[in-house]
Amino acid sequence: MKLTNEQLQLAANTVRCLCADMIDKSNSGHPGAPLGMADLAVSLWLKFLNYAPADTKWPSRDRLVFSGGHASALVYALYHLAGVGGLSMDELKTFRQLGSRCAGHPERGVTPGVEVTTGPLGQGVAMGVGLALAAKKAGVVNKTWVFCGDGDMEEGISHEACSWAGAMKLSDLILVYDSNGITIEGSTAISMADDVKKRFESYGWKVFACDGHDFDAIDKVYRRAMKIAGQPVLIVASTHIGKGAPTKHDSSGVHGSPLGAEETKGLKTALGFNPEESFSVKEEVYAMFAERAKTMNRLAKRSRRQNPSITCETAAPDYMKMVGALPKYEVGQSLATRNVSGEVLNALAAVVPELVGGSADLAPSNKTYMKGLGDIAPGDFAGRNIHYGIRELAMTAMVNGFTAFGGLRGYGATFFVFSDYCRPALRLAALMHLPSIFVFSHDSFYVGEDGPTHEPVEQLAALRAMPGVTTFRPADAKETAYAWIEMLLNTQGPSCIMTTRQNVPVLEGVRHEGVAKGAYIIYESGNQGVDTMLFIASGSEVALCVEAAKRLVAEGRSVRVVSMPSMELFLAQKRSYRDEVLPELMKNRVIVEAGVRFGWDRFRLDFLKTRFVTMDGYGASGPYKVLAEKFGFTVDNVYKAAKDIV
Repeated sequence: MKLTNEQLQLAANTVRCLCADMIDKSNSGHPGAPLGMADLAVSLWLKFLNYAPADTKWPSRDRLVFSGGHASALVYALYHLAGVGGLSMDELKTFRQLGSRCAGHPERGVTPGVEVTTGPLGQGVAMGVGLALAAKKAGVVNKTWVFCGDGDMEEGISHEACSWAGAMKLSDLILVYDSNGITIEGSTAISMADDVKKRFESYGWKVFACDGHDFDAIDKVYRRAMKIAGQPVLIVASTHIGKGAPTKHDSSGVHGSPLGAEETKGLKTALGFNPEESFSVKEEVYAMFAERAKTMNRLAKRSRRQNPSITCETAAPDYMKMVGALPKYEVGQSLATRNVSGEVLNALAAVVPELVGGSADLAPSNKTYMKGLGDIAPGDFAGRNIHYGIRELAMTAMVNGFTAFGGLRGYGATFFVFSDYCRPALRLAALMHLPSIFVFSHDSFYVGEDGPTHEPVEQLAALRAMPGVTTFRPADAKETAYAWIEMLLNTQGPSCIMTTRQNVPVLEGVRHEGVAKGAYIIYESGNQGVDTMLFIASGSEVALCVEAAKRLVAEGRSVRVVSMPSMELFLAQKRSYRDEVLPELMKNRVIVEAGVRFGWDRFRLDFLKTRFVTMDGYGASGPYKVLAEKFGFTVDNVYKAAKDIV
């Protein structure tokens, strides 16, 4: 079906009116971007985008990301017209209302067809890079299209991600830049003087420009972009924010506020629509989208028949294969869990071929390199190791995009203290329920000589406070191995593992079932009752508690030591199990962790009978054994804390 420019204009203007109506009805939203981008979006959807409304999981579909998630009304208008997910007109009328599939910003899992959750600017750009990389790894021949705006260009994450994509010559990635020169505070000139064309050319991108309202120019630039091989493409599309709005176009006022009744009537009048009608679509427009959908649905069916081996479904790896691949560790050994993590990663990589990832320039330190499995390099995507460079924020978002593609498991790694750079993308992983994996080494003040700038204190508490994130801080080599299996089995959200720089002893009593449940009894002695001294710890401090407990046993006291590698998993267990591990009658408690106390008070039952050995301030520079003495993380001090109670 060959569409005329007049037909494309009718479709684009229909989208404009639908968006204005949605936003006006909810009295909330961002009309500026949808009105300005309608021509670009409609042209892409009706002529170039390989997307099948009847098969939103088609593996070889093009991926379309709206990085400027505030333009969500545009997304829903397109989905309604194309029949994606059965999004009805009545649902458009519930835009931004509680329970609506037309959420304020596009959410993966809420609206069928939304590839990734966007909203925080720049995240969609980086996730688009991850999606494009995943297509290479999955052997899918497609395009990844990302719509972005001035805000995305200003955010630092876009610099990080696009620099990497250019360096890797990541082809079949097309970034459409809605360049309207307006942000919330006014003209971009008040804070931005970049020459975006030169910037992206310096990254190694091919750059085109066009008038974003000229359908012939749009057609030409899309066709040129799709032919480019060996590098990603940026299209700088000059547009007018709020296109069609009589008095508010080209102004910051149209960005994030409803047009209002009179301005919307003026918009419709100017576009040749009945100003008294709302949520109105001509049959000709539905027919255009239906014809395109019919063609794409046939293409999807044929593609699935011809490529049955290509799948983008994410499933947990085979448990027995993973367990059988684990290295063996014996009590009496003393090993840094970062080294163990690296050994386990390499062992599991052999039986989990979908695992792909790397580090932010720290693989030699955090042991995240998969030996013998090759590197992703410029124009060569056969390897399984990714060198992200010193780009923690982009790395985390790229891992999310990579994992969101489906059928693959992405991981990223850095020092734990730099997890603060990862948090915005990690939060989105949790919102999307993406099973991304993050490895954070150098987990405490035991980093030592590098000093407080590199010694995490509050980071673990911060991650634990983030809903939907599962954290593991293993006590020894065995817990580290079991934590890796649990991370790979978790397909419902992101997982993080924190590993030590220093050696820690391999402990007796470690159980896989205990790690899987988040906490368990690793050591106990004597009659378990009211007088029992209960130690609770994670990570390297578990060994301190075991030794302190043994001193008390020598004095005739009953003790219990609970290792809690994952607070989230433990709190998710049934009450009966939690009471079994931490009985309420055991009020004598010592809680030990080389981090801030925040979050641990939930396990204190009696103020007078609980002691904390935690960090009340930042670390310091010095040998880690000296720092352990200074901060009280010794067997002697843990023992004294227990004696202070009794």
